[in-house]
Amino acid sequence: MTTEATLLTKLLPKVDANKFAKARGLETVSDLLAFWPRRYRPRESDLGGLKIGDYVVAVAEVKTATTRPMKNRRGRMLQAVITDGTHDLDITFFNAHGHEHKLRPGARGLFAGTVGQFNRSLQLTHPGYTLLDDFDAGERKDLIPIYLAVGNLPTWKVTETVRTVLDLLDDADDALPEEILDRRDLPSRLDALRGIHTPDSWAEIEVARRRLRYEEALLLQLALARRRALAAGQRTVARRSISAGIQAAFDARLPFELTNGQREIGTEIEADLAAETPMHRLLQGEVGSGKTLVALRAMLTVIDAGGQAALLAPTEVLATQHTRSITGMLGDLAEGGLLGGSVIGTRVALLTGSQSAAERKKALLEIASGQAGIVVGTHALLQEHVQFADLALVVVDEQHRFGVEQRDALRGKGESPPHVLVMTATPIPRTVAMTVFGDLETSTLRELPAGRGAITTTVIPESRPDWIDRAWHKVADEIRLGRQAYVVCPRIGDDDPPEDELYAVGSPSAGGPTESDGWPDGGMDGAQTDGAQDAAEGPARPLHSVLATLALLAETPALAGLRLGMLHGRLPAEEKESTMLAFTRGEIDVLVSTTVIEVGVDVHNASVMVVLDADRFGVSQLHQLRGRVGRGGLPGLCVLMTGATPESPAGERLRAVAATTDGFELARLDLTQRREGDILGAAQHGRRTQLEFLHVLEHEDLIEQAREDAFALIDADPELAQHPALAAALAARLDVEQAAFLERG
Repeated sequence: MTTEATLLTKLLPKVDANKFAKARGLETVSDLLAFWPRRYRPRESDLGGLKIGDYVVAVAEVKTATTRPMKNRRGRMLQAVITDGTHDLDITFFNAHGHEHKLRPGARGLFAGTVGQFNRSLQLTHPGYTLLDDFDAGERKDLIPIYLAVGNLPTWKVTETVRTVLDLLDDADDALPEEILDRRDLPSRLDALRGIHTPDSWAEIEVARRRLRYEEALLLQLALARRRALAAGQRTVARRSISAGIQAAFDARLPFELTNGQREIGTEIEADLAAETPMHRLLQGEVGSGKTLVALRAMLTVIDAGGQAALLAPTEVLATQHTRSITGMLGDLAEGGLLGGSVIGTRVALLTGSQSAAERKKALLEIASGQAGIVVGTHALLQEHVQFADLALVVVDEQHRFGVEQRDALRGKGESPPHVLVMTATPIPRTVAMTVFGDLETSTLRELPAGRGAITTTVIPESRPDWIDRAWHKVADEIRLGRQAYVVCPRIGDDDPPEDELYAVGSPSAGGPTESDGWPDGGMDGAQTDGAQDAAEGPARPLHSVLATLALLAETPALAGLRLGMLHGRLPAEEKESTMLAFTRGEIDVLVSTTVIEVGVDVHNASVMVVLDADRFGVSQLHQLRGRVGRGGLPGLCVLMTGATPESPAGERLRAVAATTDGFELARLDLTQRREGDILGAAQHGRRTQLEFLHVLEHEDLIEQAREDAFALIDADPELAQHPALAAALAARLDVEQAAFLERG
């Protein structure tokens, strides 16, 4: 009996089974049947429009075939003409043996090879082929699936193998309950596999794909529903606000009015904190929308209730910036117990990995004793010896930089489960939030506080040195007006890779060149990644580095006499701190930096930013970077310098960034171009994307249906005891590493 668990070694010749295992990691029937076709070829092919160098896979008929002795060596060669009925193409075999009895006029076959030229005629030399009478094995199909190559097995050999194994399969374990199949009008798993691998029509393929994408959506939603059910069953200490505490004192001192959104979300968070069920809330918003202020007010609420709050930041620069910002906003309210401090005040402690022993000891004592009501830190907060007196609230900034284990490690430091507020400065389209953060209540800040300056973005091609010179003069003009500038580079030194590998050229998240299957028109849906198109424009050019750019700007006449500074991730913590302080105090005119200033850095006097090699950054990242200017009411200018041509995909991306400051619109564009593999975290664990059929921007209705079904299933049967096949499928898809991607949107 053949099942999906059957080893391929029991069904295939050993040499073929070994090729599938070695080349693609396919060892079982289930593995092989999840090796999806990249595309499909109709029987009626078009041999017109071919060019030298094209890789062609075509169904054609042998029109003529002749063999003749070769002039300069022994043996006979075969020359044939194949046709699609309209266009002809020559094929040549320099050894006719094994071919002359097959390739006779009238024979139809599937031919594959690279187009060359001989005597001014296009031809295929030694193409791979299989005759369709043999291939069909008595079953004529109008669509032929095409797969990635497996070692040196030709695509039709892979197709034949998949079809043979599928025919041997007695049944497929169906994870989806019958009632869901009926309610959603979905085929069984076995029928879906047949529809994908041996389709009769495009309609059959789409029905099969819909079933498979629904299964992907359901498994994701089940994981989120289970997490939410688990959280709902937990109990914690309610943290209620008081009328005469530190939060009220802070609000009374604010020199501006909260936005409507900040007030509404603040009320939602206060209600969450006052409940005995731990809060799990996502706070997202536009660049500069005031998320940190909302989080600070929540932290002050739990301090009023006798607890502590921890703010987890991804970098030391951001942690230090948060500490400085929070301390500055609180004033004497951050000096509790100190001479001159407020009698209702607290302390703000900073904990990072590079602090001196004395600084670290002082911070640890303040945290353990409860003197520090607010604790800001990097991954150093997660270490075992960091003990809190009463951890009541965990705020995670830039959630996509942390995995589930890290968040849980900090959450586990509370005597009772702490409330959790997750912040992200990258706006998330609704379907992404529903797919990635479905276990969290979501709050969105769209309104910008009064006093934010408008930001103008312009794209300058590197091919226009006169424009570049004008840009540096504009930077100098701003500085003469008493303002400051950022210059952002993708790497530190000339021999270094980009510091932020998330957007490195060729990385999955950048849409860089990915594994090729040899077919000219891209993936299963005919899509080609932007990075692959960019790569096709020409050889990679050297990327600007901080070190080289600093030296270049020092010699740029327009910037003569200006005070230049440097910031990047490899600098010692003390130097990073002193550089940011100097820039904040206005002692540095131009800060040349990597993307360490991407999020959270808040220097109100900075009015202009120049991003070098801007095409090497993602859309959302560019939006975050330019959000560092215009924060103090001054008009902001962001200059995107690029070597990409205007008509290239990279050029189109940059024009899109320049055309709008709507982060949600840009987030949709980013997701559309980079696809879900990166957004949902596949790049982090290095495997195939978790979503192979589901596209979160295109299948909102289906995601909503799956969410409804998943939450109903978990409500009725939290352990899925009545649905063992579904429970097994969920366990198989969401191992520890893959489950982490649900936390990294």
